[in-house]
Amino acid sequence: MNTTNQHGESKRVPTNEDEELIETTNLQKEQSDAADEKKETDNLTDVEALEVKYNDLNDAHLRLMAEFDNYRKRTLREKAELIKSGGESTLIHILPVVDDFERALQNVRVAEDIEAVKEGIELIYNKFISYLSHQGVKPIEAIGKPFDTEMFEAVAIIPSPEPEQKGKVLETIQTGYTLHDKVIRHAKVVVAE
Repeated sequence: MNTTNQHGESKRVPTNEDEELIETTNLQKEQSDAADEKKETDNLTDVEALEVKYNDLNDAHLRLMAEFDNYRKRTLREKAELIKSGGESTLIHILPVVDDFERALQNVRVAEDIEAVKEGIELIYNKFISYLSHQGVKPIEAIGKPFDTEMFEAVAIIPSPEPEQKGKVLETIQTGYTLHDKVIRHAKVVVAE
């Protein structure tokens, strides 16, 4: 619909259809603005959610690192304590042997019967060897055995007195020992060639 104003200009008057079109356009614009705003909000929400997740994971990681560090320090402390006091049991059980040696030394100075002194020293020796065997320490039997570099250290090689003794241990210079089947000291031996 057209109207003329006082200057003679024609002006179009909006109709109901025009008003509906304007309302629809405004509604579409508002919906578009709301959608854009929702996208920004969603993007912000996604970023915030990721930040929260990152912070949670980072916190868990830091706690785990701290727990591991505490565990490491505790085990080092326990290991140091074990090393420090680990020999205590061994020393406590050796003290009676030392006491026996002290008594033997006192008796050697005044003893007139040498056989009694020998017997006393043998008792002390057997007591000490018994203690060592309870701890898993055993002497290496060497005489008559084939020479083995894992068990023996040859300090001398002599001609074999008999052909069947060739390559075998004839004499032990220093006894070797094993601790739970692991050689802790090689036996020093004389080997027949």
